Amino acid sequence: MKVLVVGGGGREHAMAWALANSPQVEEVLVAPGNAGTANEEKVRNVHVGAEDIPALVQLARQQQVAFTLIGPEAPLVAGVVDAFSEAGLRCLGPHSAAAELEGSKAFAKSFMHRHGIPTAAYETFDDLAAASDYIRAVQPPMVIKADGLASGKGVEIAQTRADALLAAERMLSGEAFGAAGSRVVVEECLQGEELSFIALVDGDAIVPMASSQDHKPRDDGDRGPNTGGMGAYSPAPLMDQALYEKVMNQVLEPTVRGLNAEGRPYKGFLYAGLMIDDSGVPKVLEFNCRLGDPEAQPLLLRLRTDFYDLCNAALDARLAGVELDWDPRPSVGVVMAAAGYPGPIERGHPISGLEGAEPEGTKVFHGGTCEAEDGRVITNGGRVLCCCALGETVTKARQRAYERVAAISWEGAFYRTDIAHRALNRENPA
Repeated sequence: MKVLVVGGGGREHAMAWALANSPQVEEVLVAPGNAGTANEEKVRNVHVGAEDIPALVQLARQQQVAFTLIGPEAPLVAGVVDAFSEAGLRCLGPHSAAAELEGSKAFAKSFMHRHGIPTAAYETFDDLAAASDYIRAVQPPMVIKADGLASGKGVEIAQTRADALLAAERMLSGEAFGAAGSRVVVEECLQGEELSFIALVDGDAIVPMASSQDHKPRDDGDRGPNTGGMGAYSPAPLMDQALYEKVMNQVLEPTVRGLNAEGRPYKGFLYAGLMIDDSGVPKVLEFNCRLGDPEAQPLLLRLRTDFYDLCNAALDARLAGVELDWDPRPSVGVVMAAAGYPGPIERGHPISGLEGAEPEGTKVFHGGTCEAEDGRVITNGGRVLCCCALGETVTKARQRAYERVAAISWEGAFYRTDIAHRALNRENPA
């Protein structure tokens, strides 16, 4: 069997790697892929853009793939699954109507309000004067969000009214995120600990993945601007049975029911970014309509269930009763980024340290990379690599991940040095 993975980042490398590990898969095509997928066994890059929907449909038909798995959010929101369905092709991901849960933060907030899903108090604005009046009337800190897709960077946590006013002005003027910021959501800044809860949905049945936690701020100590994620680990010690039941009962199940009730049935990976307060109450920060990045990398390193079988079960609405098998060892992933990220970056720097076999239980997933004409791997994006490792404890997994990081370099590379610090503190209390 052949399968097609759409996208070119670290999540897509991890998905292609997991699919290629299935004995049922003959070849994984990745459109467009990166230098990591180009050098993965049983994987082949195809020069088709992730948002070129007609070309993707043509590729899937010509190659007679068993199914297509969509990685990034933009083609989902643009209707790639709708186009595949109309062509009679199997494609795992939500249709555009359901993907609006990620495509519009204003829609997501109003949806949660309609269906009683816990989230922060908010107001939505497309007028700067009205937004400014509201910002002046509420107490900081507050969160300013661009309504549309902004590659995971359309969120500003404003500690002062002046910061909030500036963020709203930059978004609504189009300066910060273009059309994605033509409408903004202003919401209360929730306090607590963040948690990523990702599940696979087949329209009705919900199969949760292992728990995970990522690190959005760029700098150590959770400081600096928000990014798409500077690292992640799984499992998250914060997740216990009581919290699991709250998240399923209060967030995932009403979300899937609500989407069905509104004629937007959901099939594919559903990501709920949560804030857990000190009393253990979960509130939704955001929804993503896909596997998270960088959560997918350490998660799929732990997954023992055949990923090809799992995707097929979702496509065939056979997830009811499915239980996933996970490596019991924790997994830690550390993102190595290009200088300037999440702002403007330079590309084309050669990367050293990727040669040779990877130690057992480790994996370097490529995100922003490509191959130069001379065959060298060079930087080609903001989040360049995610160095992942399994270990008997979080401490050991983290140590192994940072050993991989230490062996890799390029001009301007940087990374956080405290990934998994919350889990580490729980594992080794002072």
